[in-house]
Amino acid sequence: MEALQETEEVQKTPDDAISLNISDSLDDVETDEAEKKASVASEELAFDWSSIDTSHLPSSYKTNSWQEKELLQLADHFFQQYTLLCPDRKPLFIHPVNECGVQKFVSTTVRPTLLPYPDMYYWSGCASFVCDYLIMEPLKCPITPPSSLYSPTTILKYQRGNCFDFTVLLCSLLIGAGYDAYCVHGYASLEMCSLDQTQELCPRLRKPPEVPEEEDPNKYRIKYPLEPQSKFELQQKAKEEKETEPAEEEEREEEVVMEVAKPKRDPLHGLRVHAWVLVLSGKRKVPETFFINPFTGNPHSTTDECFLGIESIWNHRNYWVNMQDCRKGCKDLSFDLSDSFCWEIMFSESNEPSQLPTESPKEDTDNMEKEEIDMSFEMPLSWVARIKVSGREYENPFSKGKKVILYDKAKLEKWAAYANGDGLVERLTVYADSDRTEELEVKEWFKHREDLLYMREVNKKTQLITDHFRPGHPLLLKAHSYTSLEPETGHTVEFYHTARVDGLWKRFENATEMTEYFVGREDFLHMRHTEFGEREKKMEQAGITAHANNPRPIVQIKEYFHRNPEKPADEDIEERVFMVIDDVIQLTYHLELHDTIASQVVFCRVIGREKREDEIFLSRENTVKYQPWSSEKHKNMLHLYNLLWELRAEQKELKQQVRDSEAEMLNILMVREDEEANIKLSVSVYSTTKRGQEHDARV
Repeated sequence: MEALQETEEVQKTPDDAISLNISDSLDDVETDEAEKKASVASEELAFDWSSIDTSHLPSSYKTNSWQEKELLQLADHFFQQYTLLCPDRKPLFIHPVNECGVQKFVSTTVRPTLLPYPDMYYWSGCASFVCDYLIMEPLKCPITPPSSLYSPTTILKYQRGNCFDFTVLLCSLLIGAGYDAYCVHGYASLEMCSLDQTQELCPRLRKPPEVPEEEDPNKYRIKYPLEPQSKFELQQKAKEEKETEPAEEEEREEEVVMEVAKPKRDPLHGLRVHAWVLVLSGKRKVPETFFINPFTGNPHSTTDECFLGIESIWNHRNYWVNMQDCRKGCKDLSFDLSDSFCWEIMFSESNEPSQLPTESPKEDTDNMEKEEIDMSFEMPLSWVARIKVSGREYENPFSKGKKVILYDKAKLEKWAAYANGDGLVERLTVYADSDRTEELEVKEWFKHREDLLYMREVNKKTQLITDHFRPGHPLLLKAHSYTSLEPETGHTVEFYHTARVDGLWKRFENATEMTEYFVGREDFLHMRHTEFGEREKKMEQAGITAHANNPRPIVQIKEYFHRNPEKPADEDIEERVFMVIDDVIQLTYHLELHDTIASQVVFCRVIGREKREDEIFLSRENTVKYQPWSSEKHKNMLHLYNLLWELRAEQKELKQQVRDSEAEMLNILMVREDEEANIKLSVSVYSTTKRGQEHDARV
């Protein structure tokens, strides 16, 4: 049922008003529609459907069987009753002609098919394939359904169609995959009918819904008094608000200008015909009934305001007419098809007579009787040939090589797998303005790369590049952020720490420092920070080899540890600092619950005494500092002496670990530079087309 338009102030007779409103609306949009068609024609040559070759089509396309003829008679009888009982309703979309000019019932045009590809077993895969594979064609008249409905096989062959063609093909694939899907003939907004997504947010930019935090069920918790507020601060805030009032007025004026710049209201709002898919809950564990827009492949709630009304729905077994009020769109509609008050079924599935009465053709109105016609009927099989999609067509769904979708301040580009030498399949560009002139961020997605790179983010303002990798990289890379692949220019590398022995999950390095983060270590180490000095100027050279041959001097190494519950707090180290150049070692221990200042032990080099690696000079007054509440062990000079020996040995190991980390970073940069210079794509075992091309190349 069409969604009713807002009433006009001018009062006329109903028939005249409706006809005048529609004609005026058509006059208003005639120029806009012509401009849109001209723009579409400029982008691609208009396709002439009358010139297609139908000689090779099966006989079922060109003739009707006796079952189909009987079906058309019953459909005509149903349509006559419908027009008599509902004269104000628009004509139903029941039996349009096919590509051979033969009338076919819409339910027989649906051909349930399950394609032999893993993604086509799910509604999202079917929807994305249909919207990517087909080119959208607008309806010739925006307020009436088309006069023809071609078979899904023909639509797939020429890779184009209107919303009804999209819907029938998608519904055939969904029913074949086991979904309770239906084709819908109804009314939608201008943006949905014309595939205009420039006012919508790109799905790639939508944030997942936040899970609300559960409130504390304790009603008797202590309510603390509110924090006191300073009167002076309140006065200052009031002054600031007065000063900012002119700026707020300017912002309001800008908002008014923006509102003026918004597109005008569609004069055909509520009259534009559209077709989409309805998926009922139940089968395939679908939790909730939803719509699918075949042009975009996106799911929508049945309460979405873009859907303005429904005339009828059908699948491969039956046809239902909506008898509910659609003045509020589809928000309040019930989709219980067994409810005869909401949906009038054409062919009774339980051998019950139809609720629609028929009038006797006799002229004597006194003798008119309502007869109940048995509308139980077994739907004939679909006249459409088997739907086939080859591996080449499935892997390369874009007829133009790529697909470009414009969103609000964003542009999304899609390519088929192996279309680009670097494995690029999708690129999202985010802009600062609606005219899409100033780029803010670019995200790229890749497939089948041997280096397992699957996404790259580029910040156009800071030129920061972040590469994301799938598990399995030889260097166990998870992410790599950089501005240049040159060493010591600022690199942040994340690893799959569960595959590493040392538990390292993140490392940041630049010219002066390096910070490493650890997870799940037995020694409870969670961070290590290293500071470097400047290289000797005489030996400064460019390139990775020069950095390896001329290491930076280590100034200081800091390590941070989590609390070890098996040790007392005053014996469990929280922070350990090795000042390599100053020859100072500082230990800071964890706090007990009642402590405010942490216990510390500091080993310092004696002033005026030369440093020797094989000698330790320990003096209570000059080399050890501790808090009075430290452990008793720290007051024992022998314990401190042994501790200092251990720290000296660990300092040597730490310096070697830092050098190993530097070497690992240089190796990562060398490998990544080589991978980007020589990009290789792996051939999937499911890609029969690509494997065939490689076989032909070898032969």
